[in-house]
Amino acid sequence: MADTLIAVSPKDTRAQRQLDALLEQEGICRDGNLDYTCGLFDADWKLAATGSCFGNTIRCLAVDRRRQGEGLLNQVVSHLMEVQAERGNTHLFLYTKPQSARFFCDLGFYEIARVEDRLVFLENRRRGFSDYCTALEQMRREGEAAAVVMNANPFTLGHLHLVERAAAAHETVHLFVLSEEAGPIPSTVRRRLVQAGVSHLSNVICHESGPYIISGATFPSYFLKDADSVIHTHAALDLEVFGKIAPRLNIRYRYVGEEKSSRVTALYNGEMVRRLPELGIQCRVIPRLEHDGQPVSASTVRRWIHDGRLGEIGPLVPKTTWDYFASPEAKPVIAAIRACEDVIHY
Repeated sequence: MADTLIAVSPKDTRAQRQLDALLEQEGICRDGNLDYTCGLFDADWKLAATGSCFGNTIRCLAVDRRRQGEGLLNQVVSHLMEVQAERGNTHLFLYTKPQSARFFCDLGFYEIARVEDRLVFLENRRRGFSDYCTALEQMRREGEAAAVVMNANPFTLGHLHLVERAAAAHETVHLFVLSEEAGPIPSTVRRRLVQAGVSHLSNVICHESGPYIISGATFPSYFLKDADSVIHTHAALDLEVFGKIAPRLNIRYRYVGEEKSSRVTALYNGEMVRRLPELGIQCRVIPRLEHDGQPVSASTVRRWIHDGRLGEIGPLVPKTTWDYFASPEAKPVIAAIRACEDVIHY
């Protein structure tokens, strides 16, 4: 009887136990955030190979070592690519172990970055990352530059304080606003509020982060809770990719806000302090702007909106952000924030 390739239900406890055992056997940490998993089972319904998806990424790929060399991984990846095509995802990213990277290159994936002996990050577009960097390079200016990366969910006076500190110290600041749709405030709104809030700073250039900076592909655990070890690995990957972007814009400094409340951001900041100097980039951690003795944060703004305290956010946000939330245009966004169960970034 031939092998059978099927979707594995989260409720199938027997299959889930086999998945965990196979991944552990192959030294792979099972991702806590997956939205599709398949398994290739033999005639006795023993798991021979598996792979999973999350968003437009393919991950958690493994083949039983007793069945390696039979082309099983090719079957699994082909199936997952079909699943992604049905979802409308054509630009795909893939994580694998370094020793498996060459195999995926033969399947039409191209390496973007790797984290030591832990992880290789690939995409299925030959010039995807290269074209992204080339487009950014059109905005390069003379002299050393600094970078700021932010979600700005929404843009606060704390964000503005960070950008102004960088703008005062450098000829050019490249400000990357996360493109990911991962909250009640749409990316188009977040980006517009950032651009309006920094419009008085002539040396600040705003960019969309795209899929290569703190995205669901490079850093999914920024958006979804995961184990600290996974957060560290994702953060390291994100910074490796950023280290390839920075020279295209002559970025030598990256500014970040001090973090005391968000666990994932604090872990990410720690990785930046350790890793960025190795990539030729100095990391400058700026103390948070405070209001009434408390750090100004987007989480606080969202919580106050959620709790019906919209009128109190004025001291925490630029006038441009306040004008938006006080306008009729913001009503659907305010309703979406109030409908959230949890508005605090973990």
